Amino acid sequence: MTGSAQRPLLFLDVDGPLIPFGAGPQQYPDGYPSYQTGPEPRGAHSNPLLARINPEHGRRLTALPCDLVWATTWMADANECIAPRIGLQELAVVIWPEPSDEDERDGLHWKTRALVDWAAGRSFVWVDDEITDGDRAWVSAHHRGQALLYWVDPRQGLTDADFVALNEWLRRTHETPPSRGAA
Repeated sequence: MTGSAQRPLLFLDVDGPLIPFGAGPQQYPDGYPSYQTGPEPRGAHSNPLLARINPEHGRRLTALPCDLVWATTWMADANECIAPRIGLQELAVVIWPEPSDEDERDGLHWKTRALVDWAAGRSFVWVDDEITDGDRAWVSAHHRGQALLYWVDPRQGLTDADFVALNEWLRRTHETPPSRGAA
């Protein structure tokens, strides 16, 4: 296995990856504008965009070989409004520091440094719709673990192809070599 014995992290943004936006209705995934079936989870009624979330995403995210972490401006509200809608348990939440002028000068997304700090050398995937090549270069130069900065098209949100790519990278990253003498 590469790095430590810990599973990789998956830092998950909400707006864009889980809540698609910015496309015409014919461009949204099947079922748009409402995947909702059954009663509304608590607190969800206040944001009509939550109907765009595919409830299958929770099962698919949970099946990935990683530890999920909210990396969104929704912060703790993601556990209240998003997690129950897609069947996730409460997740850890990245608490964002005050934005830095240094990030702007470096051309970095305001989340980049905080996520590298949060990972503390642990391998991670960052799933977001605002990732740039500048963020990738900075993470490559400043993070000692493996990292995949995975851009999601905000008009589509997470797709089948995205889940395949994430699963493949996470499995490669977290593989353990077979032990000697094992049958």
